[in-house]
Amino acid sequence: MKNLIRIEELAMFILSIFLFSGLSYAWWVFPALLLVPDLSMAGYLVNSKVGAACYNIIHHKAVGICCYLAGLIFIIPILQLTGVILFAHSCMDRMFGFGLKYNQGFKYTHLGVLNDKAAA
Repeated sequence: MKNLIRIEELAMFILSIFLFSGLSYAWWVFPALLLVPDLSMAGYLVNSKVGAACYNIIHHKAVGICCYLAGLIFIIPILQLTGVILFAHSCMDRMFGFGLKYNQGFKYTHLGVLNDKAAA
């Protein structure tokens, strides 16, 4: 089942690259911004509950989709870019086994408990 989920996430990551290709940004922008959503982990400096909330808001695919669609509807390219990056990053994280977080701590996700090797 894990491999099936990873393949599905890979397909959505490829979709995000396709959507990015329709924007008028240089190609280097995509990889340059791809890890920016991980700044949401700064919430863990406060505590696990705040960290999980910050992480989950930024890593929820619906947030990325809504940003992209709002940018598309209102013709705001930077909002489209934001949506594509959020969506791509979330897909990439899930492809590697990092899911949405529970309040118990970073390693407790909706995809299971991360082992020490995956979290490193």
